[in-house]
Amino acid sequence: MKAQVLLGIDAGGTFTDFICIEMGDEVSLRIHKTLSSPEAPEQAILKGIDDLGLLSEIRSGNLQITHGTTVATNAVLEGKIAKTAFVTNRGFRDLLQLGRQTRPLLYELEFAPIAPPVPSNLCLETGGRIAADGSTIESLDDHGITELVNQVLSLNPESVAINLLFSFLNDSFEKAIEKALKDKKPSLFVSRSSSVLPVYKEYERGIATWLNASLEPVMHRYLTRLESQLGNSPLQIMQSSGETITANKASRRAVNLLLSGPAGGLKAIQYIGEKIGVKKIISFDMGGTSTDVALIDGKIETTTEGRIGRYPVGVPMLDMNTIGAGGGSIAFADGGGLLRVGPQSAGANPGPASYGKGGNEPTVTDANLVLGRLPKNAELAGGLKLDIKRARLAIENLGSSLGLTTEETADGIIRIANEHMSKAIRLISVNKGHDPKEFVLASFGGAGGLHICEIADAMQMENAVVPAYGGILSAIGMLVAKKGRQYTRTVNIVGDKRFDKEIKKQFIELANKGQVELIEEGEKNQSINIEYSVDCRYRGQSYTLNIEWSDIEECLKSFKSLHEFRYGYSLDEIIEIVNLRVNVISPGASFAFPRISNNTNPSSYETTTVHGQRGVTKIYQKGNLEIDSKVHGPAILLEQTATTFVDQNWLASLDSIGNILLSRR
Repeated sequence: MKAQVLLGIDAGGTFTDFICIEMGDEVSLRIHKTLSSPEAPEQAILKGIDDLGLLSEIRSGNLQITHGTTVATNAVLEGKIAKTAFVTNRGFRDLLQLGRQTRPLLYELEFAPIAPPVPSNLCLETGGRIAADGSTIESLDDHGITELVNQVLSLNPESVAINLLFSFLNDSFEKAIEKALKDKKPSLFVSRSSSVLPVYKEYERGIATWLNASLEPVMHRYLTRLESQLGNSPLQIMQSSGETITANKASRRAVNLLLSGPAGGLKAIQYIGEKIGVKKIISFDMGGTSTDVALIDGKIETTTEGRIGRYPVGVPMLDMNTIGAGGGSIAFADGGGLLRVGPQSAGANPGPASYGKGGNEPTVTDANLVLGRLPKNAELAGGLKLDIKRARLAIENLGSSLGLTTEETADGIIRIANEHMSKAIRLISVNKGHDPKEFVLASFGGAGGLHICEIADAMQMENAVVPAYGGILSAIGMLVAKKGRQYTRTVNIVGDKRFDKEIKKQFIELANKGQVELIEEGEKNQSINIEYSVDCRYRGQSYTLNIEWSDIEECLKSFKSLHEFRYGYSLDEIIEIVNLRVNVISPGASFAFPRISNNTNPSSYETTTVHGQRGVTKIYQKGNLEIDSKVHGPAILLEQTATTFVDQNWLASLDSIGNILLSRR
């Protein structure tokens, strides 16, 4: 029987990561990195597949690929989205421009004008208005639909977003408009809010629908190009919620792909945590462009209040905080002569000054190299060698403008980058009632291991872990993630036993929809699991808390308990159930990581000097360490896809699958 071959791919801003697992009599695991190709991400993917010798597997259709992508994210952040018309009810064409009427900064009374998401000439009004009770205020007949269709086509958009008021209660008018548009122009991409995000809050629903519409053509073109090169090999795409979806359906759910890559890292951290018996984890994924931080307390929390740039994203996504602090973050002196780091990044091309590819601005990677934390003879993915002379020159030029030495400037860059990440961790832990000291800090991404000890010190955490294959961990997450769909429906009812049967009925309707989709993709009905939850609030509140569902009585108790934990109080007030949520999932791949061999030369090491550390710093190849051997900091542990710096106050050891376990001395 031919071995099953699984390939996880995480296409990041700087590197594209691969993990290949062959599931035969024994598990075989290979990893690979290649420089990303942002203008055409599929080129780096195809190069990596070729480098791994998997072209024959593609031709035979034996390669099962799961892919996390930043194409949707980058398209929004860079404004490279499709021309999209926005259709709403009469009197609401300025909906997306008005938003929540909040200032970007609370105390900044004057600020530069902000361009609306959709230009006014692309915002169209129509009838078909539904009231809050589901009744019809203004109807929409065939003549009105024809007039609207002609208006849309005269603008020649590539995509259309339909967002009628209260369409989540009655979607007949949105469906009629969609059908008329597709009948007239089949090639037109159309998104309707009753399908994308059928919940209350018209602004958030409108933004989600517009994002989906403007990204669908972008994702469709990208995934079509990629699939055409992959032959018959099945392709799954990671969603922001941490589940995967088939590529041919992914572009229809483009707004659900905005955290596609980072979601993979969280799923992998959770998987490894289960393997080493750790349930409370704070993770930070430090790549070349950005850092994603998240908290896992037994499970990964999801949120419907995420953001991408300045836009709210109401679809479910894993709860994480993303900041512009990565290995490629550029350091500079601001107008007041102060040292700043990020959020601008050198990216993959030209990259940090030390890459020798034309970049001349100092970055976090250059600072680590100058300070000695990153050995000057270290090789990065693709055989890329670091040029310490270029790194020193870039930082020296910055330091001279600040009146600092090269080392002082580099040290300042690292301190500022660490503080950015520590602040992000406080937001997802302390600010939500969690004590970081009760958690283990886990880092991944190529640059995470260089900063983990100092960040743990800043958060007063005693233990940390750099997972095995940490440099490509998001790619691992692609493989262990489950296939799934998430559905939401607004109900806005009082938490009362009278509504128990009605809630169960609507849950079943949503669950059946997800089961049908997964069965169509080849999943067996008996392997599908269904998770139910509800969004609750006290009457009069505008925010909600998500509660696992068993019945109304338990739901109300859990809501009060969580509200007191999160906000410090609970009330004897009426509780409303706002939204029903259903997660339909089937199992992902399950495999054991190969145990590392102990036939090594543990005494083999080099030495160097690291700025700010006492005495000499030993440099070990991680593969030369014995299982459970103790490494006292300062030390540097090198591996194929990442580097770990062990601070002088920390102790490192290696477990049987290659995780680096760190503890404060």
